[in-house]
Formats: sequence, C-alpha cells, structure tokens
Amino acid sequence: MILKKPLVTEKMTALMDSQEQYGFVVDKKATKPEIKKAVEEFYDVEVASVNTMIQRGKSRRNRKTGQISGYTNAYKKAIVKLKEGSKIDFFENI
Repeated sequence: MILKKPLVTEKMTALMDSQEQYGFVVDKKATKPEIKKAVEEFYDVEVASVNTMIQRGKSRRNRKTGQISGYTNAYKKAIVKLKEGSKIDFFENI
C-alpha cells in the first residue's frame, strides 16, 4: 500500500484551499510515478506534479534530566498538485 494516510494540518489545509495541493504520508520506498498513479486511481483525479520529502524523527527528551531518550519514527510525505478542475474532499463523509 503506497498511500498510508492524508496529512491534515493547518498548513496543508491552507495549501488545499489556495493552491490545490494535498499532502499524504506514503511508503518510504514509493517513487513519484507510483505515488501519482496511486492518487489518480484512489481519488479519481488528475495529478500535475508530485514532490516528496523524508521527515526525520523528532527527539524525545526526558523531562527531569533533559536527556534525549529516543526519537519518533521517520516517515516520507508527498505533496501532490492537482490539475485545474480536480479536487479531493477528505471531509465529505464526516
């Protein structure tokens, strides 16, 4: 499974409204053409471009001593720009 979940944050919501860009958490080994194909098949839209990045894990600190006790999991995210007239509604079934 290439698409794991959509990214729904304040920043991504602003990009959805203004620039028709949508964010997804994807499999680390997924390539841009695979991500494009998966989004087009799952949401029935036309994708113009795909940008990807690896989000590294944030450090976890111990409250009392301030020492780093580990890291959160790293993940890959994809920002997908749709062609004119295409739209994805993540909140339609809520």
